[in-house]
Amino acid sequence: METIEQTNRTILFEEINPEKLDLITVIGDTKGLESLSDEKIKEINETLLVKSFDEFLDKFSPVIYSFYNAANQKVLYTLKKPENIPDNCITEIPITKQNDFLKMLMTLIDAKSAQGTPNVDFKFENLLDMISPKKVMDDIRQSRKEINYQYNQYEALDDGDPKKLDMGDKLNYMFEEASANYNNVMAMLPLAIEDIKTRLLLGAGDGKGSNEPLQIGVLSMGDNGELKIIEAPKSESTALAVLDDKANIGLITAFEEDYEAITEGPSSYVKSLVVRTFCPLPSTIQSEVDVPTEVQNYNTYLEFYKNAKDDFIKTVKPLVEKIIGVKMFFEQYAVKNKGMQPSLLVTNAKLDMTVKSNNLPRLDTFLNTVNAKNDFTNTIWFAIVPSVSMEVAAKTRLSRERFKGNDNNNDRQEVNTMESLVMLLNAVKDYKIQTFFSFECREETTFNYVATAGIDRFIDKCSTLMRKDYSEYAIPCVPNFTIIPKDKSGVVLDNKMTVNDLGAAELSKEKENIMKLWIEGVYIGSSYVAAGLTAACQCPDFLRSSFKSVNKSYPGVRFDLESADNALRVTTTLAKEISGFTNNIKNAINRRNFGFIFSSENAQVQGKDIKKITVYKARSLASDGDDFDSVYKTTVSTYIERILRFNSNDFKQDNIVHFFSKNPNSQKSAWLSTRGYINSIIQEGDDINYAIDDKSGLCNIDLTFNGNIKNLEVQITKTVAGKA
Repeated sequence: METIEQTNRTILFEEINPEKLDLITVIGDTKGLESLSDEKIKEINETLLVKSFDEFLDKFSPVIYSFYNAANQKVLYTLKKPENIPDNCITEIPITKQNDFLKMLMTLIDAKSAQGTPNVDFKFENLLDMISPKKVMDDIRQSRKEINYQYNQYEALDDGDPKKLDMGDKLNYMFEEASANYNNVMAMLPLAIEDIKTRLLLGAGDGKGSNEPLQIGVLSMGDNGELKIIEAPKSESTALAVLDDKANIGLITAFEEDYEAITEGPSSYVKSLVVRTFCPLPSTIQSEVDVPTEVQNYNTYLEFYKNAKDDFIKTVKPLVEKIIGVKMFFEQYAVKNKGMQPSLLVTNAKLDMTVKSNNLPRLDTFLNTVNAKNDFTNTIWFAIVPSVSMEVAAKTRLSRERFKGNDNNNDRQEVNTMESLVMLLNAVKDYKIQTFFSFECREETTFNYVATAGIDRFIDKCSTLMRKDYSEYAIPCVPNFTIIPKDKSGVVLDNKMTVNDLGAAELSKEKENIMKLWIEGVYIGSSYVAAGLTAACQCPDFLRSSFKSVNKSYPGVRFDLESADNALRVTTTLAKEISGFTNNIKNAINRRNFGFIFSSENAQVQGKDIKKITVYKARSLASDGDDFDSVYKTTVSTYIERILRFNSNDFKQDNIVHFFSKNPNSQKSAWLSTRGYINSIIQEGDDINYAIDDKSGLCNIDLTFNGNIKNLEVQITKTVAGKA
């Protein structure tokens, strides 16, 4: 650990925000350059390197753009900023932790993880309605409560009191969040929907409108002891309103002034809506309402919101799946005491752009700078490539479509081609970067699919990557994780309103008046989780949370997830999805020993039930003819080569001899003397030997792992005669 301080820096080949800088742009022209300067590497790290999910959101600020089409009265969404449209006609929707869709998915993952409930039993509908206007309004009410609390404390303090100034800072931040959507009509729609619903259905506990005018009353007892609700005295009602006005008049004024100062085209309706939302008073209750007009507005708002939300989710879903993937990468490192914390370098460019012939030399120069030096601070060990194309079987050609079916062309998202992946693997193999890749997120790549159809389709898809120089650096990850299954992704937003015979508003119970949208399933690319768990296992502090016998001087390069009960001790943070694979499927997986396969099995370790998804296989595409190689073999081979290069001063022959000698101070002796730890570099059943071929100038190193030999070859630097 003193020589190589980290063995888990990972590079993500994915575009997050096209408006932000990307790796190829920051590297710049590299013609005639062998290496980048230290200043350039520092700039790359400051721009693209993140060590936490929060830092990722802060640096890349994921965003969706929306604008309106007056021709068809629709709102349009796009991942890229529209060109040739004035900036004042474009609304930026930041995808932060406060975004209702992202927040709903994160809450769902946490709830599922806490319960450990399989998909078939989990009540998705209980959380999916977080994006409904009612739940959005619940969040607003919580914000309202906090603003009122802070404002009352602020007003109670003397001017100039330092504590009051601190309260002012908090209020400024709260107002900033509240005001973020003043100019976003779409964001105000849920408020308008709930506002109308509250005023029209006030006092109706069953969700139907009242047939009688609303008249605020008080409960009393009559002369004979009978209970009566009588109209509240006018003076009392007025006094109450005045009292509340005095308590909130400053806050009301603050919101009105804030709205008028920030909004480009103020609307008296929206201003009143903002005030009613954040500063509700009894005096704002209206006993007389134009019911037909309000019902029409409500239904128009609700339908527009449903259609717009539907389009928004279809557009934002691919981006959100990337964001959740990054979150899951960091979440696998679940330790309190941070040691070798995983870091992620985000290229922020599409893979096909990165591997273009004019851009590959830039990537090559960058990797040569960070991976071909004896300074290992910025060395990249792993890579993530999600969403590799998985062709869908062609649909039977129909003479006509009798019933509405899936449109497999329209629901295809942008994916990475196998050709782009091959070009990347061919480029990174020289820098010994192990690349975790997963297939596009869809039902055909989930646990349900593998449980019924097995992994043959994935093996066939990877056949072109086998028996190549880069095969040991290619790690296919299967299956993808499901956040929301496609068939359980329906969200009921609300019901439309109707006006009954008595002229009162009520919620319709007719099926066609239920506003419902379908998210069509949300998934996590398994490459994020596989890379995240492997990166976490490199840290001895992480391993110590599951094992007693850990050597703090060594990284986890030799840690084998498949060995003994390691996979049951070091699980993912995600809950099981299915009841498991059949014995036939597991036998097939064990025969082929293919890929980084995740498992959702019933299991126990030390008397405790395992309720999280675990690793079943951890293999690359390198093969000895019968079996695919374990991922750790390549990691430990790379680690030993880098330690050898450092300690031998770039493979000087006499230093190599000392490295492998029986001298108590040699590196091999040190490794042999520290066997018995879960992360020992040389474990029981392992060995390491070398042979120098003077004619070819090569040193052949045989790494023996439980009887299996892996060969490592290095070019030696011969010592000058007389200088030995």
